[in-house]
Amino acid sequence: MSDTKARAVDTGLIRELALLLDETGLTEIEVGAGEGRIRIARQAPAQMTAPQMLFQAPAAAAPAAAPAAAAPAAPVAADPASHPGAVPSPMVGTVYLAPEPGAPAFVAEGQSVREGQTLLIIEAMKVMNHIRAPRSGTVSRLLVQNGQPVEFGEPLAIIE
Repeated sequence: MSDTKARAVDTGLIRELALLLDETGLTEIEVGAGEGRIRIARQAPAQMTAPQMLFQAPAAAAPAAAPAAAAPAAPVAADPASHPGAVPSPMVGTVYLAPEPGAPAFVAEGQSVREGQTLLIIEAMKVMNHIRAPRSGTVSRLLVQNGQPVEFGEPLAIIE
């Protein structure tokens, strides 16, 4: 009987982890408690057949061509992570720029912020984490969009 209960709990956890994979775009997640471990992995698109890869390569190149048209923006986009005012993501999750849908954003580009002020929220495992300004200054750039998945260490904003 305890095996049945354990399986029901595991099934719920597996479903929650699978949803987290979809929400964050990750390909693998592993959690453990005590001696038990659960690993959820999704097959990467690299296992496509050759005709599919040929078909999708031009599609992937088309969106990349649009940012390349704005040549001055491309080099700047490579710099944000190394910028001294960059605010990195402390976790993997989904960014929300406002406290709720339809509400005004926490901050906007060009706005002055003080240390500790909420810049945005990152949702991770159904928990809303307020990301606060590490220092006072002016938000010169917001590098993420509402609803965008982010990785650990990815720059979120630049405060100068």
